[in-house]
Amino acid sequence: MEKAKTGTIASQVIGNVGLYYVCYRLSCQGWNVMPTARNARGVDVLIYNHDASRKLSIQVKALSKRAAVPLGTKLEHFFADFVVVCRYVLKEKPECFILTPDEVRSLAHRDEKDGRVSFWLPPRAYEAEDYREAWSRIGLGVQNDAVPLPPNKSFEPTAS
Repeated sequence: MEKAKTGTIASQVIGNVGLYYVCYRLSCQGWNVMPTARNARGVDVLIYNHDASRKLSIQVKALSKRAAVPLGTKLEHFFADFVVVCRYVLKEKPECFILTPDEVRSLAHRDEKDGRVSFWLPPRAYEAEDYREAWSRIGLGVQNDAVPLPPNKSFEPTAS
């Protein structure tokens, strides 16, 4: 992996690993997956089902460890259909949490320092079992019997 001068993995690489892991998982669920240009605001992945009758947008937040998700200075930019928090992206099996933008906004923590406002999604908020590996919230991109999907156990995250 590429190392930054500080000796840590560059945040752009962390983001790329998370993005492509989420794309992989969605592909395994039968979706046609298209990552957007990396400078596109708000949407990281566009997906559509086998006959293009269902289309969704995904925003990915990638983390290398258990940490709060930085959300920026305002919450209006969450307009994708789903937000996927993907953590432990440098481990063999990252862990994902699937939320809606409304859930992210309602769970966000507001912080103010030196007159500057920022928002964070604390781990205890996104770690709820309702969100953990909840790919079923997005659904399948194919009919249930159209393709064999990998067994869920192959995606169990490694211990931290």
